[in-house]
Amino acid sequence: MRERSRNRAVWSWRWIGLAAVGCMLSPGRAVAQPAPSGPLSLYDAIQLALKNYPAIKESRARAQAADEGIGVARTAFLPRLDMLWQENRATHNNVFGLLLPQPIVPPISGPVLGTRSYDSVWGSAAGVQLSWEAIDFGLRKANVDVARAQSVFGKARSDLTELDVAAAAADAFVTVLAADQAVRAVAANVDRLQVFANTVRTLVANQLRPGADESRANAELAIAKNQLSQAVQAAEIARAALADAIGAAGIAVEPAIGRLANPPDLTSAVVADLTTHPGARAALAAVETVRARERVLDRSYFPHVSFQTVLAGRGSGAQVPGQPLLGDGLWLQVPNWAAGMSVTFPAFDLFSVKARKRVELQNELAERARYDQTLQNLTTQNARARALMKAAVEIARNTPVERQAATDAESRARARYESGLASVTEVAEAQRLLAQAEADDAVARLGVWRALLAVMQAQGNLQPFLNQVR
Repeated sequence: MRERSRNRAVWSWRWIGLAAVGCMLSPGRAVAQPAPSGPLSLYDAIQLALKNYPAIKESRARAQAADEGIGVARTAFLPRLDMLWQENRATHNNVFGLLLPQPIVPPISGPVLGTRSYDSVWGSAAGVQLSWEAIDFGLRKANVDVARAQSVFGKARSDLTELDVAAAAADAFVTVLAADQAVRAVAANVDRLQVFANTVRTLVANQLRPGADESRANAELAIAKNQLSQAVQAAEIARAALADAIGAAGIAVEPAIGRLANPPDLTSAVVADLTTHPGARAALAAVETVRARERVLDRSYFPHVSFQTVLAGRGSGAQVPGQPLLGDGLWLQVPNWAAGMSVTFPAFDLFSVKARKRVELQNELAERARYDQTLQNLTTQNARARALMKAAVEIARNTPVERQAATDAESRARARYESGLASVTEVAEAQRLLAQAEADDAVARLGVWRALLAVMQAQGNLQPFLNQVR
């Protein structure tokens, strides 16, 4: 019997232990924000988390950056305008012959003068070139599609972050309420044990009970006080975790139970299409991004048809034999213009394009496998959440019966002890059973709310949950 009593004492604190662990597992760390004024409702806590939590600000900024990438991709349709102005001082020796393209030796225009002089003259050049790729066979549109796919992925990731942060804030809120209920239950047990210890002390002083009974009663009271300290500690840790979850780390938060005092409406927990879950949408968007990159590669091995026009001018202080000197070269002297079209085709890019296609094909297979795994995880998470909700509902229906029976048993055991018909061990067992029943009943209704939250999170939509707590 004593072993069962100890086991019940251990299991009576499972909510406190889960509360402490849940506090430590809240995502990320938040920068301290202004303290909420007055008691905080669950709906307000979630709204504060969505407004203040740094992870949400980060995900929204990244989603906006991906959306701006669409505009960047569209700029490829615009023409290109390049301008140049140059002044130089150089020699004008020239030779006849070919020079392969390279960035080191500057080209020299004009006739071969046969000179080797180090005398220099001024030279100038300026020009404006307008170029536009008129035909690209869909390459630029494919790049825009890649940017759109990345934008969809960023938005889905942002929605997933908001879902996780909101669910974490709601769970932390319920954890605080459960910890407070546990503190009240343990405090009531301490008061009850204090009264019983005083009664036993009186009976022992009158030599109506052995001194061992007083020692046992004092030990039970000390254990209950230690349990109360542990419960208070768990409640304080839960409050710190709640403050962090709403983006107000280090700020004192006092939650109000509000509508959580009543049972939730479980009709909203209907079976949902898990493909609409933000996690599934993000995984599918990753697949579409890879496919968009594959379409870019499909459009890459085509000619590029470009229109070009240029207006330029040159000036030089060098004199050609038999020709008059036009100036000192510091200013433009000879104008030119040109207009035309050019067709370029990177023939040997075929090998790199094929290699990159093979890479993207494997990337697509990997992303599709990840999408399938995501759906499988969500399905499992949904099934677990529904099992949790079913058990939580049954427990909430049973705990009032458990508490009433434990209360009656404790009263009768105490009365039998005072009449000399029961031992102190029987009373201690009954009081432990009552403490267990009170703790279970205190958190049972909150357990149903937490289970409903888990179902809504697994389905990817907290709105039905929020409608009930608003």
